[in-house]
Amino acid sequence: MNETYRSGFVTLIGRPNVGKSTLMNHLIGQKIAITSNKPQTTRNRIQTVYSCEKGQIIFLDTPGIHKAKNKLGEYMVKTARSTLQDVDVILWLVETGTFIGAGERQIAEDLKTVRCPVILVINKTDRAKPEEVAASIAAYSSLRDFDEIVPVSALRGHNTEDLIDTIFRYLPEGPRYYDEDTVTDQPERQIVAELIREKSLHALDEEIPHGIAVSVESMKLRKTQNLYDIDAVIICERESHKRIIIGKGGGMLKKIGSNARYEIQRLLDAKVNLKLWVKVKKDWRDSDYMLKNYGYRQEEN
Repeated sequence: MNETYRSGFVTLIGRPNVGKSTLMNHLIGQKIAITSNKPQTTRNRIQTVYSCEKGQIIFLDTPGIHKAKNKLGEYMVKTARSTLQDVDVILWLVETGTFIGAGERQIAEDLKTVRCPVILVINKTDRAKPEEVAASIAAYSSLRDFDEIVPVSALRGHNTEDLIDTIFRYLPEGPRYYDEDTVTDQPERQIVAELIREKSLHALDEEIPHGIAVSVESMKLRKTQNLYDIDAVIICERESHKRIIIGKGGGMLKKIGSNARYEIQRLLDAKVNLKLWVKVKKDWRDSDYMLKNYGYRQEEN
């Protein structure tokens, strides 16, 4: 093995909706983390692996740091903050702009205790003029001394190769933690549940997606047909939400199922028979038992 082979753990932090999952998906070249333009899309810490001749980067995509309003929110913020002390490099993702709000200032405060290199990544540069990007760099530089500042467009892939090169400069020499063909530690069943939740986020109104979870009840492969039978339940908090998710004549649920099936078939490289149900679990976001039941496990962080 090359003597300068480098490897390490890199966490992506930032407010909700700044593009962390989009950036991670682009860097590893495969969709693992779900994306949407709605807050609280990423709820768990998702680990993905980038491998090349230079070395291996294990990315941790975390939930957006925000003011928690329930136990699910507290879990998400704790998950994000727990990674700060355990990684080799921190990527702090922000949007272009000179306004630095309370959320960013709280993150800057959280970063005062870290000892590893911090790289500021200014995202969505495809929407900004060069002088606006320069103004963003100046504004954030007033908060702290960053080891590096890298402007990118996660959506367009602009300057992402430079970001990878920059990360490698700060990683220690180390072993290959995963096989070269490994891209995530997420079980397929978990990714399937998240893809269904993503399509629900895309299809539903603003308020409802915060209150839904997805549980894959059964996932079986018919090997002779290369076909998966998947039964999944969308959990919501109110009967009125259930009616909206199902839609008139079942139309909304069919739309969610059809869109999810397309993505799941790409993921599994197989045909998929997907059946969806909707159940009401009132206030599940404030129930420790139900949070654990739907995959949000405090003890794992």
